[in-house]
Amino acid sequence: MSRVARLRLFLTAATVLAAALIAAATELPGFGGTQHPYGERAVAAGLARRTANIVSSVNFDQRAFDTLGEESILFGSVLGAGMLLRLARDERKRRAAAEPVLPSTRLFGAALLPVTLLTGGYLVAHGQLSPGGGFQGGVALATALHLAYVAADYLVLKRVRPLAVLDVTDAIAAGAYAALGLIGLAQGTAYLTNTLPLGTFNQLSSSGLVAVINAAVGVEVASGVVVLLAHFLDQAVEVVPRRRPR
Repeated sequence: MSRVARLRLFLTAATVLAAALIAAATELPGFGGTQHPYGERAVAAGLARRTANIVSSVNFDQRAFDTLGEESILFGSVLGAGMLLRLARDERKRRAAAEPVLPSTRLFGAALLPVTLLTGGYLVAHGQLSPGGGFQGGVALATALHLAYVAADYLVLKRVRPLAVLDVTDAIAAGAYAALGLIGLAQGTAYLTNTLPLGTFNQLSSSGLVAVINAAVGVEVASGVVVLLAHFLDQAVEVVPRRRPR
């Protein structure tokens, strides 16, 4: 396809998209109004499912199928990055050298690591009750592990990062989300319908399927982010061009 043809195709698609966005924007309700039909319905549905965090109710119950697609995008991104960043024929791995770290950096990193782990675990465990959830908590957990890299060096991170286990865990957690949707089908309802016992409102055991999916997402995000960063760090620290024989 020539450059002119590509430009024409882009302008045509951009014009259609711009027209659709303008038409949609003109039909939006006025800003700051007193009527919020979508919000009112979302809150009512979340409370009916005994989910205190309405955002988690929307993500993992009311539009759980959409969130499955979002989680699959993350899983696909990690898988694609791993394939693209694998060793090429003209590359080799070298042993990373230990690097000096300021005592203050080591102190703050060591002190923040358990706090960050605890914060990430809390966000995941209480995702159905308070702001946070599997996506946010998973990133916090992955960040906590990489404080070992900031506070010490790359060699320490490699020792505390079970990459092979995390690879498998990432795949299992991603598949678990899709498999949990079969519970609804087995009970004669739609895929990903929240049919588990709802428990007591504002308790860890509340919200039925929401809490289970939220936990699976937390594990998948934490594992996926660690694996993704591992590939980039390997490229930055260990991978070098292979020397050609003279």
